[in-house]
Amino acid sequence: MTSGNTDNPVVTYEVVDRVAWLTIDRPDARNALSTEVRDGLWDGARRFVDDDSAAVLVLTGAGDKAFCAGGDLKEMAETSLEIPPPDFLPQFGRNIDVPKPTIAAVNGVAYAGGFLLAQQCDLVVAAEHARFAVSEVKVGRGSPWAAPLSWLVPPRIAMEILLTGDPLDATRAREVGLVNHVVPAAELRSSTQDLARRIAGNAPLSVAAGKRTAYLSAHCGLTEAYDRAEEIWAPVYRSEDAQEGPAAFRDKRSPVWKGK
Repeated sequence: MTSGNTDNPVVTYEVVDRVAWLTIDRPDARNALSTEVRDGLWDGARRFVDDDSAAVLVLTGAGDKAFCAGGDLKEMAETSLEIPPPDFLPQFGRNIDVPKPTIAAVNGVAYAGGFLLAQQCDLVVAAEHARFAVSEVKVGRGSPWAAPLSWLVPPRIAMEILLTGDPLDATRAREVGLVNHVVPAAELRSSTQDLARRIAGNAPLSVAAGKRTAYLSAHCGLTEAYDRAEEIWAPVYRSEDAQEGPAAFRDKRSPVWKGK
């Protein structure tokens, strides 16, 4: 799948060993979120949800300078954009349900809308030179999408990120919990692919339920979270895969997951 000019696509989609790579390919503009890019991200996200050949999505940017530098400010100025519409950009878990795991492979700056894209992924792997910032306060724009930030990082860290607009380097982002792994730039793709492949190799029903369980505490109190977790996992326990796992262990073979 490509989006934009077929000779120079601005978003590409490819599946490698059950891992879908959704890449913003606009490096000369620091992978900024033009209309074509946003449309391509929507198309790619929807394709991944429906793609039975892909178990994990990796979102990244082309080049080594920027994952995504945020909105296309020139385009915003030309269109006099005020409040972005609800479907301005796919926000995983907010305006599009993505049951399968997602990983941001951050290959440079992730500012503003780029920070949003990384924030909404389930996991983040960052190159050593990556930088993260909610930079809207520096250009008079807004970041209502940052509402989950104080769930992802300590509240005072979230406050500093939002009020200063100053970037965090990859090491600091990992220290505060925004990033899972920091790797050399040359190893970003292979390290992310390896992480995604390990997830893709697990029982799909358990992976999907695990993702839903992890987000429960962001939406409800502990007692309700336990109750809802029991509901989420009940069909997993009753599945054929739940019998296949122990049987494969007993028989000293690799499990064959059916997803049912």
